[in-house]
Amino acid sequence: MPNTKENLNEIRHSTSHLLAYAVQELFGNQVKFAIGPTIDDGFYYDFDLGQQTFTPEDLKKIEAEMAKLIKQKLPFEKFDLPIEAALEKMAGQPYKQELIRDLAADGATEVSFYTVGDFTDLCKGPHVNNTKELGAFKLMKIAGAYWKGSEKNKMLQRIYGTAFATKEELAAHLEMIAEAEKRDHRKLGKELGLIAFHDEGPGFPFFKPKGMAVWNELLAYWRQMHAEAGYSEIKTPIMLSQRLWEISGHWENYRENMYETTIDEEKFAIKPMNCPGGLLMYKEDLHSYRDLPLRWGEIGLVHRHELSGVLSGLFRVRAFHQDDAHIFMRPDQIKDEILGVLNLVDQMYAAFGLSYHLELSTRPEKSIGSDEAWATATAGLKEALDGTGKDYKINEGDGAFYGPKIDIHIKDAIGRTWQCGTIQLDMNLPERFQLAYIDADGQEKRPIMIHRVIYGSLERFLGVLIEHYAGAFPAWLSPVQAVIIPVSEKFNGYGQKILTELQAAGLRAELDDADESLGKRIRNAEKQKTPYILVVGDKEQTAGTVAVRKRIEGDLGAVKIEDFIKNIKKEIEEKK
Repeated sequence: MPNTKENLNEIRHSTSHLLAYAVQELFGNQVKFAIGPTIDDGFYYDFDLGQQTFTPEDLKKIEAEMAKLIKQKLPFEKFDLPIEAALEKMAGQPYKQELIRDLAADGATEVSFYTVGDFTDLCKGPHVNNTKELGAFKLMKIAGAYWKGSEKNKMLQRIYGTAFATKEELAAHLEMIAEAEKRDHRKLGKELGLIAFHDEGPGFPFFKPKGMAVWNELLAYWRQMHAEAGYSEIKTPIMLSQRLWEISGHWENYRENMYETTIDEEKFAIKPMNCPGGLLMYKEDLHSYRDLPLRWGEIGLVHRHELSGVLSGLFRVRAFHQDDAHIFMRPDQIKDEILGVLNLVDQMYAAFGLSYHLELSTRPEKSIGSDEAWATATAGLKEALDGTGKDYKINEGDGAFYGPKIDIHIKDAIGRTWQCGTIQLDMNLPERFQLAYIDADGQEKRPIMIHRVIYGSLERFLGVLIEHYAGAFPAWLSPVQAVIIPVSEKFNGYGQKILTELQAAGLRAELDDADESLGKRIRNAEKQKTPYILVVGDKEQTAGTVAVRKRIEGDLGAVKIEDFIKNIKKEIEEKK
């Protein structure tokens, strides 16, 4: 079987059915089955076991049962049933019956099933031909999950697994997971004194002084690059009235994710997105075609209500800062503006040593706007992508309902991909807010709007960077760029003098003059992944030097302090 993404999905989907079959064999008729889809790196299946709880030992038993079933070369066989017959077929399976009724409510008159051995599941497929075609698999963990993702529904038990076509691919994936666990930003964030999480603020991360040092470097770099690219920075209120969110469509389509309050008998909501505030600012002035494009950037704090079960460190939070920018432009400016954003993306990600790939998503079935507007917007995005000379993938029908988009997927040091940046063309909000500019012919025209982020969420991007670097930030980003360690108390004064010089030069430095052995203080600095350790003693004090130890490279020998400052500042400026 060719090793393609489609075939890998078939293997994983079929393995999820096999997992459910094994659970049925081991736990009997008490099991109520929910859903078992594929996900990016594997699959899962949700079960209702009543009062019984899966244990890690159960996973081993289930894996053994699955291996036994695979050897039987059991076929996956499809059949269809009318709605009533389907409901009868799933008697005793309330979750499956609910799904069938949902399909009927959407207009379905019949539904499809797949049978493997003695297990039948509601499913549209596709699957492999038989269980012998399944590759190597591993059950990973047990978690809780609300039915249909709603905390109003019952909590089910979810078993996660992964599967690959070969044992070698599975082994490589498990090795990557083991490396990812070592790099977990929650663990490293605590060890390095960057971030904290507290039960008093679930989904609301705390940033320590060292975490703020990295944060501020990310912001300074963003501001520098955007100023050079012709953006002006704006700031809009964190809370706005219900009336605004009704115009934008969020009140109708996104309200369950918004935090609301009442002020002077009027309803307000904390913003889940920055766009409406920027649109109000555009409307304050009359704009000419000569004013466009307008490029406005905003580091906006937004709040979104996420279910507690999906919160995950900095990767999934309830409050985060988006590095939003909104560009208001004429239709003839689409290509150049998109190309400008892509060039900025290229420059900024390069500073972090991140590679990336691009995906273009086109008009979905449910969308707004004329065919002509969509054709113009999509052609503009495609032209810009072609202009970069980079390869890109087209996702037909996967655009936003208001316009096509480009998604930017970065790759980290261990090969994982993260969707951070996105560029979206929007014809919906300019229409809803009645935006206009005066064209060369004196007529009012509707501008086109770009929504774009590069970091995406600063919190999430920082989490990605912690794991990408395994906590060992390059010197320009490191919360402490150099630590000075006197060999004994006698040289603390010289160490303090060096610290004063480094700080005066704008460097983030610390003096470790603790009453501990030299070796232990050096080990402490290494554990903190400090780029430079400067050891000072009699020889260094006499010569006006520091003994430099560089992370990874080791001892670099004695260096004049002014030369060290010059060299590290050059390294920081070049963002090596």
